[in-house]
Amino acid sequence: MLVIPAIDLKEGKCVRLREGKMDEETIFSDDPLSTAASWFSQGAELLHIVDLDGAVSGKPMNQEIIFDIASQFPEKRIQIGGGIRNFQSASQYLEQGIERVIMGTAAVEDPEMLREFCNSYPNRLVLGIDALHGQVKTQGWLKGSSITPLELVKDFDGEPIAAVIFTDISKDGMMSGPNVNATLELAKQTDIPVIASGGVSSLEHLKQLSNENILFGAICGRALYESAFTYSEALEVVGR
Repeated sequence: MLVIPAIDLKEGKCVRLREGKMDEETIFSDDPLSTAASWFSQGAELLHIVDLDGAVSGKPMNQEIIFDIASQFPEKRIQIGGGIRNFQSASQYLEQGIERVIMGTAAVEDPEMLREFCNSYPNRLVLGIDALHGQVKTQGWLKGSSITPLELVKDFDGEPIAAVIFTDISKDGMMSGPNVNATLELAKQTDIPVIASGGVSSLEHLKQLSNENILFGAICGRALYESAFTYSEALEVVGR
């Protein structure tokens, strides 16, 4: 299982939110490029970047910084999400050296576009599923739906999707532990690789997620930035 460091961008700075609330942020760095360099130097195989402003506005808002990171580390693997709602925005990131793009809102609101993109760029799309109380939320976690995570995954079974990121919004940034059961259950129900996101705050949480050896990875944010554990400790726990 990969341990995937997260960089969440808001107004050009690296921040972490609590439960996805844009007005409850902690700023960890005003230099995202140096932050990315630090994670790669510590052995990160994949970097997870989220354009929070983009997620809320519905269009990319921190592209210049993201393109800078991609150009500085052309050999490194980066995935980007937030505000990617159409084919053009998604393909533009890939053309700038990003390995894969994350789309969630579009999966609910424009599934045919998502399928077209998958088939144009096989295994370059990550399906972002953000859920609260068992139901998918979209548009930067601001809009609810009646769709369950499993229903959304099943809608795209058989498509050339690189991975699914499952975020339990109630756990995100709260340092209270991930929703291990829901994440593992989702992974058992699909052949698409699943990445856990939200709530990892201890090495024990990483152990729990990696125990059954069925998750592709786990995204870590606040826990790493607040030094709950080091990146090397995290790698050791999951056997990397």
